[in-house]
Amino acid sequence: MIYLKTPEELSEMRKANIIVRDVLLMIEEHTREGVTTATLDRIAREYIEKRGAKPSFLGYQGYPASICASIDDVVVHGIPSSRVLEEGMIIGIDVGAYAYGFHGDAARTFAVGKISPEKAKLVKVTKECFFKAYDKIRDGARLGDLGASIQQHAEDNGFSVVKALVGHGIGREMHEEPSVPNYGDAGRGVRLKANMTIAVEPMINLGSYLVKTDKDGWTVRTKDGAPSAHYENTVLVTESGAEILTL
Repeated sequence: MIYLKTPEELSEMRKANIIVRDVLLMIEEHTREGVTTATLDRIAREYIEKRGAKPSFLGYQGYPASICASIDDVVVHGIPSSRVLEEGMIIGIDVGAYAYGFHGDAARTFAVGKISPEKAKLVKVTKECFFKAYDKIRDGARLGDLGASIQQHAEDNGFSVVKALVGHGIGREMHEEPSVPNYGDAGRGVRLKANMTIAVEPMINLGSYLVKTDKDGWTVRTKDGAPSAHYENTVLVTESGAEILTL
């Protein structure tokens, strides 16, 4: 079932999403050579709790951390550890916060120092893919409109779209209906309605779209070892367009 939020619920949901926005801005400042991903996780958790919220990811289906920290060929769900960031890496940071009865969810891919032109283009195009989809969001649009715009922009730039993982509805639960694919056909799929809230999250690979999961049951990485980038925001569908809650 797809839940449409009331104005009162949206007011509370905005507050939760602002916390997510602020966490990512802070993590970006700390993402540099020599820092461990466990340190980034600790910083995020302390900040989320200081704001009176709870990390949405911590303990979710057994997940052991407050953020996902996905380096280079890791697409999503990288578990923070003692691994030290090195110049030239890219790292996807995915954050969720629960506050005021609602979840917020967003992700960014950051550069560690100077990165290769190929990685820089991948990160740039992945962010652009989100905004291509965002431009399609409005009351009455179809989810296929979003997915088709993401897929076309990624493939036009020589990249591939991960198909094994998708975005999702979000609200009182971290994952709600509907699923939000990053591929598809325009004019098809679930019809968007005003006051829906969805997490749109392109996951774009430099090489093949195929992925595999590590033995830890969480870490999803590209099957060919090529880099991957991730960009996500929680979005409110409005009658005339959309509102990004995590910017």
